[in-house]
Amino acid sequence: MTKRFSAGLTAFVLTVILAGCASVDTPGPGSRVFATVETPSVGTVNADAADDPAIWASARPVMIRGVSTAGFVAGTDKKAGLYIYGLDGAVLQFLPAGLLNNVDVVEGLTVAGRAEVLIGASDRTPGRMGVSLYLFDAAATATDNAVRPWGVIASDLGEPYGFCFGRRDGQIHAVLVGKDGQVRQMIVSVDAAGAPVGREVRRFAVGSISEGCAVDEASDALFIGEELVGVWRYGFDPASGAARTSVGVAGGDRLTADVEGATILNDGDKRYLIVSSQGDSAFAVWRIDGAEPVYSGRFAVHAGDRTDAVTGTDGIDALGGAVGPFPEGLVVVQDDVNDRTTQNFKYIDWRDIRTALGL
Repeated sequence: MTKRFSAGLTAFVLTVILAGCASVDTPGPGSRVFATVETPSVGTVNADAADDPAIWASARPVMIRGVSTAGFVAGTDKKAGLYIYGLDGAVLQFLPAGLLNNVDVVEGLTVAGRAEVLIGASDRTPGRMGVSLYLFDAAATATDNAVRPWGVIASDLGEPYGFCFGRRDGQIHAVLVGKDGQVRQMIVSVDAAGAPVGREVRRFAVGSISEGCAVDEASDALFIGEELVGVWRYGFDPASGAARTSVGVAGGDRLTADVEGATILNDGDKRYLIVSSQGDSAFAVWRIDGAEPVYSGRFAVHAGDRTDAVTGTDGIDALGGAVGPFPEGLVVVQDDVNDRTTQNFKYIDWRDIRTALGL
């Protein structure tokens, strides 16, 4: 059946569409900061592809595919696999791995007697839905040293979406968030054959579509973003069940739906929660080292001499302290509308954000 629209209705629809595009293509309200580094565009073109980053840094240089580096940024192309970027933004490695969504990295795992850096990503690939895991041997000096696949921990979630690691009582916990808001928390260990094992220790429901999550180990807290609702703080202790408190609500002057990535940054004795407000292309910040989270302001990444603006952002990660050329911390964000070609990731010096917000 052919549908006809009146001129007035057509004009209204176009106005709404254009207004939506403007909100996505322009950084939102907040203190202005600028990215200093950006990665090449992800390989998947003309599609919502780049999604989520994770930062790892080393006190001494490590070797990845013949390149000496002080760390790396893992970033997902959710249509194709996992990128490993240098701290200069260059691609060090690409692992074709299917439909990976969110990614995180953690230390503290020993496999076959060697300490390994563990990388995990929510995997929506049919036939292996769950958590795909990768290892990196930071002590290896061979020129062919690289991130390598380790295995998959299967999940009963219909569509694995959000993902984050956290350590508790000497064990590594993985938190997997389904697109429908179902959450699975599991302890990751190694079996006798050196393969990964995931033992579920908690499951609960957020309520609706959810994705970004972050663990604050110091306060034993788990933060989860419910995209159309806001950000929740749960206990990280599995025994805490589904009890939660609200940190920020979407629809006000702090967050605009969709609420997306979440990350924790330790800055000396201060700790901050940073959440991407995708609906208005900005980032909200809370200080979380006190009894209750304290809102600290918003920032937006504008076009500068080196990079274009960050808009429609999805995933975010942050790491405080020395991160290669970033002496006091690094924040990496996904950029949905990239001036060059397809989506990519932008690097922002934490000092610039801290100064802009007066932290």
